[in-house]
This record gives sequence, C-alpha cells and structure tokens, in this order.
Amino acid sequence: MKTSGDEPTGPTRSERISALAQQHGALVTLVVAVIAASLSFDTFMTADNLENMAVSSAFLAVVALGMTFVIITGGIDLSVGSLFALGGVLAAWGSQYGTAVALLLPLAVCGLIGLVNGLLIARSRLAPFIVTLAAMLGARGILLSITDEGSKTYLVDKDSFFATLGQGKVLGIGAPVWITLALFVAGAVVLRRSRFGQYVYAVGGNEDAAALMGAPVARTKVTVYTLSGLCAGLAGALNAAWLVSGVTILGSGMELEAISAVVIGGTLLTGGFGFISGSLVGVLLLKVIQNVINQIGSLDSAYQQVVSGAFLALVVIAQTWLGRRRRVL
Repeated sequence: MKTSGDEPTGPTRSERISALAQQHGALVTLVVAVIAASLSFDTFMTADNLENMAVSSAFLAVVALGMTFVIITGGIDLSVGSLFALGGVLAAWGSQYGTAVALLLPLAVCGLIGLVNGLLIARSRLAPFIVTLAAMLGARGILLSITDEGSKTYLVDKDSFFATLGQGKVLGIGAPVWITLALFVAGAVVLRRSRFGQYVYAVGGNEDAAALMGAPVARTKVTVYTLSGLCAGLAGALNAAWLVSGVTILGSGMELEAISAVVIGGTLLTGGFGFISGSLVGVLLLKVIQNVINQIGSLDSAYQQVVSGAFLALVVIAQTWLGRRRRVL
C-alpha cells in the first residue's frame, strides 16, 4: 500500500488482484475443473457420483478443518491420519454400548492426544513436527494393540442410530455432509468473529508481537492442537458409521492430504493467513482430481498423488510469489 505524503491511499489494483488470487484462486480452479470434467465425462455430474464425492470429501474436510487452525498458528499436525484411524476403531468398538459411547470415546482419546501435543509444543517449546510425528506413531501403535495387530475388525450394527449418522440422508444428501457443513460454518464464525480467532491469526503472524499485545500464545496453541485431535477423532467416528466397521488400514497419508487441502485453499504454511472456506474448496478440488482420474479408467490411481503433488507445488510457488509481490507493492 503506497502513501502520498501523510495521507495513506487504498490498496492498488495490483494489490487487490494479488489478494483475490490468493484468496479465491482455488475456487476458480475448482469451477474450471468441474466444468471441464462435466464436458468430458457423462457420468461426472450424475447424482450418484456427486453424492459419493460429497460424502467421501466430508471426512477429509473435518480433518482439514482442525488442520486449518493449526497451520494458521504456524504449526503442523502429522498425527491426524493415525488419530482418524484410531477414532474409527474406537467408535466401532464403542458402538456396542450405544451411540453416546461411540462418539464420546474417540473424541476423548483423540482430543487427549491432541491436548498432549499442544502442551508439549506450547509449554515445552518442542518442534511441532517432532511432537506430532511421535503422536502419529504412538496412535498407530495403540490402534494395532487394540485390534490384535490389525487382525480384528469391530463392526457397527447397521440398525443402530450411530450407523444412521454415517449412512442416513437428509433432503437426499448424506448426513456426514450436513454435519461437515455445520462444523465449517461454526469454524468460520469462530475464526473470523471471535477473540480466539484473532489470537490464532496473531500467533501465526508474529508470535512475539502477539505475546507483547497480551495474547495467550501458549493457551492458543494448546487449544488448536486439541481441536485438531477432536476433529480427527470425529472424522474417524463418522467414517466408521459410514462403513459400519472400524477399518484399521485407513488414515495412512491422510495428514498429507489434509495439509495439501489447507494449503491449496490459500492458507499459508508460514502461518498468519488463511480461510476456513478455502480449506473446504481445497478438499473438493483434491476429490475432483481423484474422481477425474477414476473416470479416465486407463490411468493408475497413483497418478492422483502425482497430480496432487504437482498442483500443491504450484500453489506454494504461487503463494510465495504473490506474498513477495504484495510486500513489494
């Protein structure tokens, strides 16, 4: 933003374009990808295909929701994939005692692991990468121990209310989609309209300056990692309700998918900038890419990882360039 004498001027045209590209670039790309896929494949816009994409996106989106708060503070959480799998197994096991246990047990365990992550990072000042990597391995170990090295699969009663949370429909749309949308609305309100949301941005922008302004830096970090654990556990529970079983092999690599979705949605890995809605767009874009590769048929599913990785690299490069351009202007 340039100034003329003592009078500040508004943002220049270049600044506005850079800001819009950083905030809404993923949405424009998603719209273009959907239009291209619709014109190329007759089955892409069918109700069944759209519903499958929406429901399968819901679980990753809930994980990405918690990851968004973590990354905006300048952190990272590598444990969410293992917590997702652990939450699903705990929910499936707990479903024999009722829906309340099926939901509360994974939330309690995964939330506790997230709390420990936050305490070690905020109070002991350990590196988030190391702490959450250890939590990832530990959660996976707990998962294997309660499933006899993965040989035991806990099933959910298809007639239970818990199963309805995963397989039920409201207005023709899967219940997990509605739950995810409600969580994203709540997350957006908290991040943009609450004092806690202001602290999240402040800590990610400049931790020392945030502390000088009186922001509770340590408490904010503990809260976002606890929230990330809760989101991963809830996503795992909803996935178990959808599959009516606790599948032990799920969640591998989900932490990378969640990080990719958040960054593609416009959140900076360096922290201090990001949007809840952008993370949802990032998830949908990844799922559209996956669906298009499946529609092609002749391509191996491994190409999804190649395309996603290349796209993520381009987004990070673009974010870096736009950030430098805005500072120069």
